[in-house]
Amino acid sequence: MRVLLAEDHTIVREGLRALLSRCADLTIVGEAEDGGACVQACETCAPDVVVMDLSMPKLDGVSATRAVSAMGAKVLVLSMHGGDEYVRPAVRAGAKGYLLKGNGLSQLVEAIRAIARGETYFGAGVSDPGVAIAKVPSDEDPGLTPREREVLQLVAYGKSSVEIGELLGVSPKTVETHRARLMVKLEAPNSAALVRYAIRLGLVPLDDEKPR
Repeated sequence: MRVLLAEDHTIVREGLRALLSRCADLTIVGEAEDGGACVQACETCAPDVVVMDLSMPKLDGVSATRAVSAMGAKVLVLSMHGGDEYVRPAVRAGAKGYLLKGNGLSQLVEAIRAIARGETYFGAGVSDPGVAIAKVPSDEDPGLTPREREVLQLVAYGKSSVEIGELLGVSPKTVETHRARLMVKLEAPNSAALVRYAIRLGLVPLDDEKPR
């Protein structure tokens, strides 16, 4: 089974690689430290399973999950948070499994193998995905593009248009255009409303750190 690791903390990513490399049936074919790099790596590495963190810079884990799922990769979310406000967006984006980082290696390997077989896997302490999705109106997902989700996430982190442009490699004017489209799509009258919507979508957990 070909596995890609998407995790922005180097020490965690290296630890996962060292542990999973002990399993004869698992091969680590790539690593990514942000969501954008994860999508790019999937295009070249063609993994069977992506172990995905949700809180990553540049492109959040939910957006990355949506993109790589469309490529045919199966996503196992590995997160610190198991509430439905985190599980719901991940499942709706295409995640086939969800595991808390407090679990051991045996559970992680079991989850990867299950997902590779075409099954789903939701570990202990994770909100029931069916219940989580049922709680939300079907129109909650406004159909944002991956770039719009990137901009929305960075706006919620307090980044200026200039800073966002530097992070994404586009001009501040382009960022402003995305902001304007977001405000129309989300019916958000100001930046504060954009922040609230980003939190609602799980792009910015309330206790998360700002991206580096």
